[in-house]
Amino acid sequence: METNSQNLATALLIMDIQAGTVARVSDSASLLKTLGQAITAARSAKIPVIYVVVGFRKGIPEITAATTNKSFSAIKGAGWPGIEEPIQVDPAVAPQAGEMVVTKRRVSAFAGSDLEVILRGHKIEHLVLTGIATSGVVLSTVREAADKDYKLTVLSDGCADLDPEVHGVLVSKIFPRQADVLTVAEWTAGLGK
Repeated sequence: METNSQNLATALLIMDIQAGTVARVSDSASLLKTLGQAITAARSAKIPVIYVVVGFRKGIPEITAATTNKSFSAIKGAGWPGIEEPIQVDPAVAPQAGEMVVTKRRVSAFAGSDLEVILRGHKIEHLVLTGIATSGVVLSTVREAADKDYKLTVLSDGCADLDPEVHGVLVSKIFPRQADVLTVAEWTAGLGK
């Protein structure tokens, strides 16, 4: 397992890159191309690529109709496509055989998933984060992972948000407080060092 310059085992997380989310961002083709570059570089460097998807059982029993969670009750009511199992990662960046796909039940990659068990089992201490939405899964995962003492890197052009202004504020002002913020090109350039 590849380690970075600080001898921390690293994993690349590809979060919420599935039909219901990719279709919602304006330049999804560019995002998928950039994610593909990060994934190829990670695989070449023997860095595990872990996919995280939001998903629910058939009928979405994990969300009640009377839930106080505004986001998820709206999703259930709208019949958001692609969130009932089996969940499919976008084919442009699909996992290879043997790569892990983790299903979460709420916003953070850790919420209702076995992600932390997988990370601890592989002795991963450094997470490289990508995903849709910057203000959703990426923000929630940065906060929770920082509280769990993971070293964090956010790939700014490997994330997208429905609101580009919010994306900009998060990657330039909020995330640097808890994570290194790099472009995919900057991150991949540093892998060989």
